[in-house]
Amino acid sequence: MMIDFHELQQRDLQAIGQQKQRLQRLVLLRSVSFLAMIFAFAAGFDGHRLGTLLGVLLLAAFLLLVRRHQQASFEKLLTESHLGCVQAFLDRMSGKWRSFADDGHDLMREDQPQEADLPILGRTSLYQYLTSARTKAGRQKLASWLSPFPESTDAILLRQQAVRELSEAPQELLVLEARSHLLPLGTDLSDFCTMLEQDNVRKSTALRLLSYLLPGLSFIALALSLAGQLDITVPGLLFSLQLLLTFLLLRRSQALLAPLMALPQELSVYEHLLAKMEAADYKSPLLLTIQKNMREQRASEGLHRLAKLADLAAMRRNVFFFLVANAACLYDLHCTARSFAWKETCGRQLRRHLAAWAEVEALLSLATPALTRKTFCWPRLRAGSPSLEAQAVTPLLIEEAKAVPNDAAFQAGTCIITGSNMSGKTTYMRTLATSAILAYAGAPVCAKAFALTPMAVYTSIHVSDDLSRGISTFYAEILRIRQMVEASQEERPLLLCIDEIFKGTNSADRITGAAEAIKRLTRDWCITLVTTHDFELCDLQSPNGLPIENFHFEESYQDDKIHFDFKIRPGRCHTTNARYLLKMAGILC
Repeated sequence: MMIDFHELQQRDLQAIGQQKQRLQRLVLLRSVSFLAMIFAFAAGFDGHRLGTLLGVLLLAAFLLLVRRHQQASFEKLLTESHLGCVQAFLDRMSGKWRSFADDGHDLMREDQPQEADLPILGRTSLYQYLTSARTKAGRQKLASWLSPFPESTDAILLRQQAVRELSEAPQELLVLEARSHLLPLGTDLSDFCTMLEQDNVRKSTALRLLSYLLPGLSFIALALSLAGQLDITVPGLLFSLQLLLTFLLLRRSQALLAPLMALPQELSVYEHLLAKMEAADYKSPLLLTIQKNMREQRASEGLHRLAKLADLAAMRRNVFFFLVANAACLYDLHCTARSFAWKETCGRQLRRHLAAWAEVEALLSLATPALTRKTFCWPRLRAGSPSLEAQAVTPLLIEEAKAVPNDAAFQAGTCIITGSNMSGKTTYMRTLATSAILAYAGAPVCAKAFALTPMAVYTSIHVSDDLSRGISTFYAEILRIRQMVEASQEERPLLLCIDEIFKGTNSADRITGAAEAIKRLTRDWCITLVTTHDFELCDLQSPNGLPIENFHFEESYQDDKIHFDFKIRPGRCHTTNARYLLKMAGILC
């Protein structure tokens, strides 16, 4: 379902303008009511009873306006967050997404070179294009799903159904993303959950009783003192005793409340997100399971109580409030008592709730192509021998208007792809591999139709040397090919992508080594794609009856300029353009 993001952008900008005007009015009314309240109380102090009454009414009005101003400020903040999400979708469609701050580079794994080859993670990657995750767990979940190693078909289909349902309700999706973007990027409450699950501070029944008994005695003493039946020093000593007790127990209170003091905003955001999830009308099995667990454990209710407790704990930052509240009623002891009560009822469930939201974040991210592409499909997963078929498939990371669609129909065997420089060989191979990875994640694919059997994806595309380990480019490529050979010996379905095979050595050795590697990788359970400039490889004969087919890309020349159509064709290439490019660069005459 396509959505007009430009219209949403204008709507948000208009709403923000109106919200700014409302805030200005509230500031003016709040200022006027405050000044009027001061004058009214002054009049009451001078003996005008109506002045005191009016002052009380104006105080109530001032507090109401302060509350309204806070609400209006939050509404504006939420609209600005919604606008930011809308703008991110527009940036994806215009190609500006490459400037997104979160590219997932910190999530890359050294043992998976596919993540840089295709690219899956890092600059200008699938992750950078897709992600809307804000939490550390959500980012890690998305990265784990964008894997070259597919999970079970059932797990993939469950995610696909959930992603599809989310993509078909784009307005609700944007609401969830806008709420989640109020969280700082990389939000991680795992340490806080660990603290809740531990019993470093023991609950004390005696202190709980004292938190009610001592303030009660203090106020009774104060009342008797005001009635003239008790010396004023008695309640003074009792209130001082409460403050002294607070400082004696300060380390204990800090251990429980300090972590909460830093989290009121995050916990409030989580509360509203889980409430939205609980109230939604989901139909896909995965989302229903997540929702059922949240409802049964009253996740949003528990987060609401914790967020309120965090607000109360945060008030301790004000030194004046801290001293007065603890001297008057042992405020810290009441906060710690509520903390213990929350831990007993909800403490061990929080980690599960946050993990559930992290999963939803990743699902929301995977829905992105369905909202940014006019042409997309939901991949079909097949059983049986390896196959990959695509109709009008295009790369997600190229703007749709500029992307050239191609078809694919591969079975077990090897495909030798030849063509001139810049003709589209590597892009085509990457398009098929990244589309497979999107399919494994449960995301839509940029194609009219896409079907494949789940196959582990191995690549040798962007190979570089490693001076620290004394590994040359050629040897690094040998290690990649050896990894493919070893994986092929396990007789599991593989999609192998090799770009410019053995380009790091001389032509004679390259052709000999490439021919042998291709023969070893032509197996019943492998689809092997190889790009090369060595036409000698086009004449390879299959060692086992499996097809070794030739495809190519070509160029044309017009008005002394080179043109590419980036369309794959059957057969081998018969042209090269290296001399022409050197001539254009002024290197050859």
